[in-house]
Amino acid sequence: MGWVVFGICVWLVGWLTNVWLARQPKSQTTSLAVPVIFGVTLILIWESVVRGLGISPVLLPPPSVIAERFSQSSEILWVDFVQTVIKGALSGYVIGCGAAFVIAVAVDRFPFLQRGVLPVGNFVAALPIIGMAPIMVMWFGFDWQSKAAVVVVMVFFPMLVNTVQGLQASDAMQRDLMRTYAAGYWKTLLKLRLPSAMPFVFNGLKIASTLALIGAIVAEFFGSPVRGMGFRISTSVGQLALDLVWAEIVVAAIAGSAFYGGVALLERAVTFWHPSQRG
Repeated sequence: MGWVVFGICVWLVGWLTNVWLARQPKSQTTSLAVPVIFGVTLILIWESVVRGLGISPVLLPPPSVIAERFSQSSEILWVDFVQTVIKGALSGYVIGCGAAFVIAVAVDRFPFLQRGVLPVGNFVAALPIIGMAPIMVMWFGFDWQSKAAVVVVMVFFPMLVNTVQGLQASDAMQRDLMRTYAAGYWKTLLKLRLPSAMPFVFNGLKIASTLALIGAIVAEFFGSPVRGMGFRISTSVGQLALDLVWAEIVVAAIAGSAFYGGVALLERAVTFWHPSQRG
């Protein structure tokens, strides 16, 4: 009963604190404090509810147990991180987004390709990852290469569509002005169309950053060496080691947030001129 009361008190304190912060002048400190307080409040409520209601750790381990397991299994978590994020997700992300960008430029340069490439890309994007992952494992083996191939398939189409749309974002008057300066296609592309396309390109990169990690983890469910986040999650569930499963989920959440945040920071540096980056 004491844990339940503690959880209610934590909820009230967190709620009242965020209400007070919301009434203060907006600043970087208040913008950062609100999500931090919310996250800490949520973790404390989780801990108090699990312990107060006596929920089995097999169903839902408390955050303190997950943190303890995290510290005890740091070496395993690091090996899984390297296998899944660095080798599988990041390599597939770079290959898939890079190929999509090059093909998007080709589609923009030769419009007839748009009628053939985009429908095929749309078809591939609609394929379920559950069906693609076993095929990629059969084609590329059980190591990181098959996971990177799944990631390439997942990130290629969103990046392609956003880049093609971005390259068409400049208006006719701007393109006419470049022609009056005797600028050819490639100079217009570099000086006008690519800078105008950057918000769309980064939108595709951000979407792909979330898909890449999901694709690499899910692909490991269908075949992997004895390491990797997906492999560890599937085997730990079978062993009822839910604390290790949640530790892997925490690593995946941190990696995904850092990945997305890095792309967002790069976007802010490159597209500082865009209205979405002001204020």
